[in-house]
Amino acid sequence: MWAEDKVRIVDIAEELGLSTATVSNVLHGKTHKVSAETAKRVQRRLEERGYIPNMAATLLAQNSSRIVGVVVKDHEKYAGRPLADPFIAAALNDLSAETAQNGWFMMVRTAGKIMEAAQFASMWNMDGMILLGFCADEYQRLRERVRIPFVVYDGCFENPGRISNLCIDDRDGGRQVGRLLARLGHRRVLWAADNRECMDLARYSGLCEGLGFAATYCEIPLQRGPRQTFWARQLPLLRRHTAIFAASDFYAAELMQFLQRSGLRIPQDVSVVGFDDGALCELLSPALTSVRQDSRLRAAAAVRMLRRMKEQPGWFENLCLPVQLIERASTAPPPP
Repeated sequence: MWAEDKVRIVDIAEELGLSTATVSNVLHGKTHKVSAETAKRVQRRLEERGYIPNMAATLLAQNSSRIVGVVVKDHEKYAGRPLADPFIAAALNDLSAETAQNGWFMMVRTAGKIMEAAQFASMWNMDGMILLGFCADEYQRLRERVRIPFVVYDGCFENPGRISNLCIDDRDGGRQVGRLLARLGHRRVLWAADNRECMDLARYSGLCEGLGFAATYCEIPLQRGPRQTFWARQLPLLRRHTAIFAASDFYAAELMQFLQRSGLRIPQDVSVVGFDDGALCELLSPALTSVRQDSRLRAAAAVRMLRRMKEQPGWFENLCLPVQLIERASTAPPPP
């Protein structure tokens, strides 16, 4: 019964008195071949009749899967749940919207090793990939292995070519925080991150530049359990500082909870700043001051870069997006 009731292109064409080629052109976005009025008539009738295209046949005819693979590194700091990380979740949400808007389908996979991305791309005949969380040498090895275009979403490396790298101005983000804390009068500032490399190091360098002096660098454990133990041991260190800048909103929120349980008031006793400015920031009490990176702008840039790489083989770009400090109630002048 379903097969008999299914609406076909030929049915739409007969109802409107048009050729099947005209209806097909409108369906596949080739509206430059038909008048605007005809295109509207066809689109309206397709919606009225509930037409569902046979995408398998369409993609086969186009010799294109229209699939973009998003591969996220299953780093140990995510404890087996990388897609639950606030930054990753926000990125996937906006990438999903942008790929759909551009007529692509998005497939997501987590991987421990980057060569799993090569297998993933080959299995699904992907048009391109977006990669998050891998290291510089891994991207180079993948570039030598696959021919399809891919965009590095958060890379921190010297790009010798053939790879499009999309990053944010981490150093300026740190600089903006440093200037804020200096203006408020903080002289004892602590930076908390889980490594001393790449974007975290850039954020720290910017922080020191904005402050006009070197902040204390506190390297924290990757896993949450050891981190809680670490903070308990470092409570005297935390008490000696009037402001703490964490490498992510998640770390900042976790630290705020620990400080409040330890009897410290935010921001009366210690100011706290995060990085990313995710939805979590306004849910905390007090609301968290954070460095905003525009997730939707970043997703749009990634999709635009992929499209151009597909249209112009050999083209690549290094793009650095701006960030903005959003000041909220978690920061204030230091206690007298």
